[in-house]
Amino acid sequence: MHGSLQGNAALLDRLMAGAAKLSCEIAVCAPYPYLAQVQSTLAGTSILWGAQSVSEHASGAFTGEVSASMLRDFGCHYVLVGHSERRQIFGESDAAVAAKFAAAQQAGLVPVLCVGETLSERESGQTMVVVARQLDAVIERAGVAALASAVVAYEPVWAIGTGMTASPAQAQEVHAAIRAQVARLDGNVAGGLRILYGGSVKAQNAAELFSQTDIDGGLIGGAALVADDFLAICQAAS
Repeated sequence: MHGSLQGNAALLDRLMAGAAKLSCEIAVCAPYPYLAQVQSTLAGTSILWGAQSVSEHASGAFTGEVSASMLRDFGCHYVLVGHSERRQIFGESDAAVAAKFAAAQQAGLVPVLCVGETLSERESGQTMVVVARQLDAVIERAGVAALASAVVAYEPVWAIGTGMTASPAQAQEVHAAIRAQVARLDGNVAGGLRILYGGSVKAQNAAELFSQTDIDGGLIGGAALVADDFLAICQAAS
């Protein structure tokens, strides 16, 4: 929940200038009120955009909710579903996340499915169990083939905004487990699945993280609010 019209304009202008020299895909997921600004600014550029959440409902008496079709009206390509803050702070269940995933795809959006464990879950050896459960909820609802038109983002809750970062080896282990879980159901989908890492990625650690076999990019939080930091991460991805 960051941004202002003036601040967004400066950030997007800097991103557009820097993105022209890069060879990776870049997307910006903005708060709902700024989607019109993002659409008008980024239209015709190489940078895609999306939203940070979406309703599981298509329309109706759900005051305050935003549907996937509304996001499409603003040119959104991506939408985050199941971000750790939505799960942890707002109590979104695995079933609710799966429903949002399905609603996003039905409207033609590409969901970025966020999965990850808390510090207590990691310390008790439950990382793989938790991540597998969160992924299974979506596969059971939408089918494994749906992942061919989606992105998965592993974001260890304990490494978000804490200054702690999973080591490249720790992150790779979970990414490999996610890909293996999908491969057991469909090898082709698993091979093409983009799995992003989202736990305090910074310019200083991005290259080493992205060099791991199963880490295909980053889901960037705080560092994306500073254009030069974000572009440095994008350069590492390039």
